[in-house]
Amino acid sequence: MTGDYLVVNTRMGTSNNEDINDVLQKLEGISVETQDSSKISFAGHGLKLDNAEDAKVIIDAIEGVQDLTSLCLEGNTLGVNAAKAIADALAKHKHFKRALWKDMFTGRMKTEIPDALRYLGNGLQQAGARLVELDLSDNAFGPIGVEGLADLLRSPCCFALEELKLNNNGLGITGCKLLSKALHDCYNRSKTEGRPLALKVFIAGRNRLENEGATLLAAVFKKLTTLERVEMPQNGIYYPGITALSEAFSKNRNLSHLNLNDNTITHKGAEPLGKALASLPALRILNLGDCLLKSAGATSIAKYLVNSAHLEDVNLTCNEIGLEGGLELAKAMKGKNNLKQINLSENQFGEEGVEKIEEVMNGYGIGEMLMLEDDEGEASDGDEDEEGDDDDDDSEEEENDSDAEVDSSHNESKTSLNDSKKSLNDSKHNRSHKQVSVLDFLASPSIDLFNALGSNCAQAILDEINSEPEDRYLESMLLAIMKVSSLVSSTTTLQSPSSPVFECTKTLYRALFAWVSSGSDKLSTVTNALLVHLGLIKSEDKSFKISYNVLGCLTAVRLLSEAKLLPPQTEEQLWACIKLNDNKKAKGDIALVECY
Repeated sequence: MTGDYLVVNTRMGTSNNEDINDVLQKLEGISVETQDSSKISFAGHGLKLDNAEDAKVIIDAIEGVQDLTSLCLEGNTLGVNAAKAIADALAKHKHFKRALWKDMFTGRMKTEIPDALRYLGNGLQQAGARLVELDLSDNAFGPIGVEGLADLLRSPCCFALEELKLNNNGLGITGCKLLSKALHDCYNRSKTEGRPLALKVFIAGRNRLENEGATLLAAVFKKLTTLERVEMPQNGIYYPGITALSEAFSKNRNLSHLNLNDNTITHKGAEPLGKALASLPALRILNLGDCLLKSAGATSIAKYLVNSAHLEDVNLTCNEIGLEGGLELAKAMKGKNNLKQINLSENQFGEEGVEKIEEVMNGYGIGEMLMLEDDEGEASDGDEDEEGDDDDDDSEEEENDSDAEVDSSHNESKTSLNDSKKSLNDSKHNRSHKQVSVLDFLASPSIDLFNALGSNCAQAILDEINSEPEDRYLESMLLAIMKVSSLVSSTTTLQSPSSPVFECTKTLYRALFAWVSSGSDKLSTVTNALLVHLGLIKSEDKSFKISYNVLGCLTAVRLLSEAKLLPPQTEEQLWACIKLNDNKKAKGDIALVECY
């Protein structure tokens, strides 16, 4: 253990409230980019901006930068008049490149969003800006939002666009029609300038795109040929849409990251998709989890991955794959020197099958790269080779695809199959895609459940805690912090790319410190309770047991400490307890020492 932890400067002669207020100010500002004066971030400040006066703090920041290149407004909420005022300020910045506008319409009427987007887009057009990144993820604006966005997308502002992120926007088929038309226009208009649109990153998960939307986007992708990263998980895409996308992917030979998780590829879509994968020499990351591949589909994918020399991360979890498919996938990993992980968890190999797959991987010297957990047991004879069970689904689906268009309000709730057919498909998947609640996550914390809570997970957790009686606040808050921070990687550093888990952890600690600052006698109580939950001191409550990964919790505390974001009194006591535990041999305490 080194003395690096002692960099904290403990201030003497100050009150607890002064210490806490100082920490709160730092926590508020930690996400703001300070090293590059051309970038401004108000991420997570929770500002409710209804008009120009409300937006003054943002406008002043914009006007205080000579050549603004990036503005992050994630986690705030903009009304029409506030958006107009911000747009007027942006109109003076021709070097603007990155519009990081995730999750900024919470609580707004849908009719407000198109006008707000139009104002922002007009401001960038007036400036003559050339965007390289546009991120509007986690704004559930639906097709009507694309109406407000379309003019910007087809304008010269987007001729140099490299990254378009529209995750979880509720686009539906109608919204996708508007989006694809705007992108076609952008490509054609930019081509006349001699530099056609060269989009590299396209992210549009959880948008109910279905076959029709996927096919429309595939036509755009064929034109581009420049894509390097495509993520379209959970979109209700079946065989026809997968086939169209596969043809488009094969034209984008630089594609290195592909995520189609939680669509219904089946063995019929696996063959055309596999052929496309074989034509991608740069492929590194492949996520086909939860796509009902079964053994036939897995075998098709495997035979085309044999020559994918640069694979690093492969996810084929929850696919009802039997032993035959599992073995073919393992064999396809032979000679993959860059492989970091292949995840085959939650399939149907059976106990002996798991051992056989592990034996193959170990034989290639890459056994440690295999993740194989929660196997669902050996597939039955009927499940292993079901080749025709979804043919009727596909033919019925194609008939549905030819139905007349419906208006946007209907499209928001439309699915590619009727309700009874969807129930049948759910039973075939043998799992429920129910909405994950905060209580579900806290009962069994995992990265998957954390991600399922969405981008507003921190606020959802705080709402759950605040709904409990006041006398349970501290215990509920600390347990929530521990459950979230237990997922922080032990290798994370302050220089690591921003982690959603750590960002959520910071938000929860910020709320805890704010609660502490409301009472002068609370800091000692909170510090002692924190040390108990970190396993550093014993609890007076004999029934208290730690049921989470303490190493992740300690890593999160270390990061807060390195950023000088813990109250000095808490800092001192934490250090003292670490020293006392230094010579202990219990597994948790050893993990603590290594963490620091």
